[in-house]
Amino acid sequence: NRFCAASHNRTGFLCDDRVTCVPASHVCNRIWDCRNGEDEQEQLCADLPRSLPGYLVFHCGNPAHWIYADRRCDGMNDCGDCSDEMESLAACPPCGSAWWSCTPVLHEYCTCIPKRLCRDSIQHCAGWSDEYIC
Repeated sequence: NRFCAASHNRTGFLCDDRVTCVPASHVCNRIWDCRNGEDEQEQLCADLPRSLPGYLVFHCGNPAHWIYADRRCDGMNDCGDCSDEMESLAACPPCGSAWWSCTPVLHEYCTCIPKRLCRDSIQHCAGWSDEYIC
């Protein structure tokens, strides 16, 4: 079993050294993150996503799309339909302290926007709460 928790408790892939935990999205990216390159092996990367262990993959609401499991609940609309941020399959916690909860106007976000976008004279939330309340 190669499941491990990478930084920020994200899903990861455990290298042969049984110490190094590579974030899921770094597996099969053509860069050796494990000393022996096991994160880039042919049998693992030959037929994405089918060749990957299930724990490294999140299937989006649209069956034609998938993302690496560590991209789920990261605040970004990686699936394109927000299924990685909102649906019960994603099981995401509420917005963290660095995020503002609203209905975003940009398709890039789903239920929260980064607080760094608050009060920047640009509407990011449907009700303008990012400019007047946040």
